[in-house]
Amino acid sequence: MPRNHHAVPTLVRVTACTAVATLALTACGSGSQGGPGDGPVKVGLITKTDTNPFFVKMKEGAEQAAKDSGVELVSAAGKFDGDNAGQVTAVENMVNSGVKGILITPNDSKAIVPALEKARAKNVLVIALDSPTEPQDATDALFATDNVKAGELIGQYAKAAMTGKQAKIATLDLAPGVAVGLQRHEGFLKGFGIPEGDPSIVCSQDTGGDQAKGQTAMENCLQKASGINVVYTVNEPAALGAYTALKAKGLEEKVLVVSVDGGCTGTKAVKEGKIAATSQQYPLKMASLGVKAVADFAENGKKASGYTDTGVTLITDQSQTGTEAEDTAYGLENCWG
Repeated sequence: MPRNHHAVPTLVRVTACTAVATLALTACGSGSQGGPGDGPVKVGLITKTDTNPFFVKMKEGAEQAAKDSGVELVSAAGKFDGDNAGQVTAVENMVNSGVKGILITPNDSKAIVPALEKARAKNVLVIALDSPTEPQDATDALFATDNVKAGELIGQYAKAAMTGKQAKIATLDLAPGVAVGLQRHEGFLKGFGIPEGDPSIVCSQDTGGDQAKGQTAMENCLQKASGINVVYTVNEPAALGAYTALKAKGLEEKVLVVSVDGGCTGTKAVKEGKIAATSQQYPLKMASLGVKAVADFAENGKKASGYTDTGVTLITDQSQTGTEAEDTAYGLENCWG
């Protein structure tokens, strides 16, 4: 994986776009906002929410790429993580507005598919960012972190850190039906070297990737099982929620917490010792590649296809034998949010 993420240009907003409501479309860029055939090429971006720093950074990357490519960005977002209905409406609105392509981080990997199939039937290029659809070929292409690998890296790290100790693991997952959460969970188990249902997994809870729900999930696990010493979390907000619950019980120094994302807040938490290690991903790169792919499609008719791995790096200041990682200085140089 390329290590030099410093080549990413300084972000410049195309225009002062406000946060978008689920059913509204916000256009960023110069040029008209006409229907099909009018004005500049339009690229649609639909994120899970417009509040998560990961998706804020993704939108910034898309805005800059749109400016660089001379296209117009139209954006929308779900009201909450899991809002499939809002994303379906956004897809329909974007197709009606004449977008050439749609970039989407699906809230529901399966339920969004019919809407995307209708868009593709109208020759709209559809690219999934960050989270694949189910099936993956329901979109033309996928630009994303290898989420199985992201989970595997922190699983290997946790396994190495627990050498000689009996692990009692709590998994704080995302939600049913969301591919990114399932893949990270699968990768963690693979990296740790255990199957689903292994007796070392003493508690599993869904968090929705939310900090408050992560705290509640950790509290539930502490009530359910004693001696938990490893906590896998699907993302850093869930990890920070877990840390709060552990600290309230005086257990923060006794439990290894690992996570995925590599946002600036999460990376600082690694530096502070709240999270032992995280797998860092790069949302700006996902969005930039996606916008460029739509611009290229508009220019030459060639559709992007297949999967493009946008990279993942293990970040920790407590290296373990047999694991390749960068420290938090590197992580903070390349974080987002």
